[in-house]
Amino acid sequence: MQEIKIMINGIPGKVAVTIAEHLIDNNMADGIKFYLIPFSLTGKDIDEDEYIIGNTAISLVKPDKRDEMIKKIKKDFSNFISVDFTHPSAVNSNARFYVKNDLPFVMGTTGGDREKLKQTVYEGKIPAVIAPNMAKQIVGFQAMMEYAANEFPDLFKGYKLTIKESHQKGKADTSGTAKAMVKYFNHLGIPFSEKDIIKERDPEKQKNILKIPEQHLSGHGWHTYTLTSADDTVKFQFKHNINGRDIYVNGTIDGVIFLNNRLKKDNRAEANHSSQIHAGQDGKISISDGDIHKNEHEHKSKNEYENKNRYEYENKNGKGIVYSMIDVLKNTK
Repeated sequence: MQEIKIMINGIPGKVAVTIAEHLIDNNMADGIKFYLIPFSLTGKDIDEDEYIIGNTAISLVKPDKRDEMIKKIKKDFSNFISVDFTHPSAVNSNARFYVKNDLPFVMGTTGGDREKLKQTVYEGKIPAVIAPNMAKQIVGFQAMMEYAANEFPDLFKGYKLTIKESHQKGKADTSGTAKAMVKYFNHLGIPFSEKDIIKERDPEKQKNILKIPEQHLSGHGWHTYTLTSADDTVKFQFKHNINGRDIYVNGTIDGVIFLNNRLKKDNRAEANHSSQIHAGQDGKISISDGDIHKNEHEHKSKNEYENKNRYEYENKNGKGIVYSMIDVLKNTK
């Protein structure tokens, strides 16, 4: 039976704990056995040295101790995949830590400098799955919006747009999903800036105005995108409301399995991975960590890339590869 060792970083954060609980309660799936490494990178402001989940004690590793501790963890547990649900302020430093120590990782934490995040991976020797949203259905919805933006540019030209997002009070940054959607709507003909996103973090307003169930005020993600014609006679509205955090677990686990499979494949064919290609349809936008950008290889023909993985990046200095949740979805049974 295949075994995948996983280190969940960000405990005692609620998403990290939810995923760890799932791994403990459901440590087998599709012929794979998951093993939760009993260590977790945590923030300097966390008072606890240990966090108990069921009968498992998780040792919490502070930033000033992690360089020393990772040597012991790697020695004791050998190859494993790190999962990061920490804090936006830690995104880039954590990525540098993973790359420095050759730790393949799944980054579910939003925020930070996303371009530097990807560049850090490109300059290293490890692959990573990076996504601002681990909910597979939301990622699929984004893919549909990407298709519309590519195929029907300026479809909503002249329309007004409002984007409202609500998350639990403790979420520090604006929703990465909402920010990604801005770029789709821009290509659909609507001038709109990320700073125009309406962000709600007040529990009283969430409960009394938005009618978010009280038990989910501490963990939810509600998004509404409203398009209105210039004369206010036509309205389109897209909405996705998530209560709780369970939806993120399955996507994260799929990301881990995908990354593990890529590692096995890369180990078998390492000689064939000296040059990795980030390829997309010429001149069209594509999802990569929620970003939309012109294909860097516009001088190449589409056929030259159609059998390549869209989100691999040409990297002659290292072997680092950034994968998105679209890659995961396309390779999930």
